[in-house]
Amino acid sequence: MKKPAIFYGYWIVLACAGIQAIGVGTYVTFGVFFKSFLAEFDLSRATLSGAHSLTFLIAGMVGILVGRLTDRFGPRILMSVAGSFCGVSLLLMSRISALWQLYLFYSVFFGIGLSAVDVIALSTTARWFVRRRGLMTGIVKMGTGLGQLVMPLAAGLLITGFGWRTSYMILGGMALALLIAVAQLLRRDPAHMGLLPDAAFTEISGSHFVERGISFGEALRNPQFWTILFANLAACFSLMSVMLHIVPHATDIGIHTTAAAGILSTIGGVSILGRFVIGNAIDRIGNRNCMILCFILLIMILLWLQAATELWMLYLFAAVYGFTHGGFFTVISPIVAEYFGLYSHGLLFGMAVFAGTVGGFIGPIFAGKIFDMTGGYGTAFWVCICTAAVGLGLIFSLGPVRVKIKKGN
Repeated sequence: MKKPAIFYGYWIVLACAGIQAIGVGTYVTFGVFFKSFLAEFDLSRATLSGAHSLTFLIAGMVGILVGRLTDRFGPRILMSVAGSFCGVSLLLMSRISALWQLYLFYSVFFGIGLSAVDVIALSTTARWFVRRRGLMTGIVKMGTGLGQLVMPLAAGLLITGFGWRTSYMILGGMALALLIAVAQLLRRDPAHMGLLPDAAFTEISGSHFVERGISFGEALRNPQFWTILFANLAACFSLMSVMLHIVPHATDIGIHTTAAAGILSTIGGVSILGRFVIGNAIDRIGNRNCMILCFILLIMILLWLQAATELWMLYLFAAVYGFTHGGFFTVISPIVAEYFGLYSHGLLFGMAVFAGTVGGFIGPIFAGKIFDMTGGYGTAFWVCICTAAVGLGLIFSLGPVRVKIKKGN
């Protein structure tokens, strides 16, 4: 077999990083549009948070189906369809005039598009790399950090210059064109191009690619699988609560809107470092230890947030939180692959993503409701701390890999 000049897996990583940057980057800009919606539509924060959280939940639900279809048919066509949903959703957001349109155009349409962003990008990366899976997953997730760095700042500038409706038109056209274009680079696994992954934990038999792993049914009967799912739920409860409400919280305590948007961008920028460092650490100290580290950092910085009343304190929060945020979203795909193999990875990872979206759905709505009731986020942030502590306990209880990874049929 002739070795290509450049391993195609690196093009896969580049494409998947681009998908992450565009998909997640546009998703997190909702917090920048938050005050514009409040001003124009006279909504409560809980109601507006619900639209954002429902997007995340729908993404997780549809992501299970996307994972299954990716296992069977590959990622290229699915990502093209998902990219169309993302772009059209944002274009339609420029025309909304009622609450039901917000929930339909954003929560449903964008949720369907977002469902593929993590599942396809990370499951495809896992199939192309074994020896450097953690590092390459970290590089892919660096795309998320880049999107979180650039897109909120871009959205803030667009809103200031053109208003929020025109801003959504610009973002929607960009997302539609770029996501469909990048999707054309995707290939399901190395065997479909007559290649091997980067290490020999897979087998080539003639022209057939044989993956190792357990079935979906076997995973459902394994308590380790549920431990990972509930730990991811706990993490995302806290992570997504902060991501949506940190900008409104900052403006509530007197921070200028532009500086507050910079906090969100700082989270995204530092998360790039977190994704790279944790991705590299996965290959050295293991997934479980990396998740423990991320939970400890999250609890510590949420405690700091309770005392953060000045801009520099919020930026310090953003730096540490951004590191751990990036780490969490990097480690989840490799830990599923480590414990349960690749045979059903798309579906199993889709389940893990769904568990996270359940937490990400509940958390921001809860935080918004607490604000509506108390006029502040203090109680909500304490609940996030307690939830993160539960997640830490779950990962401590997760033992070494006990599942016998067998060859898929």
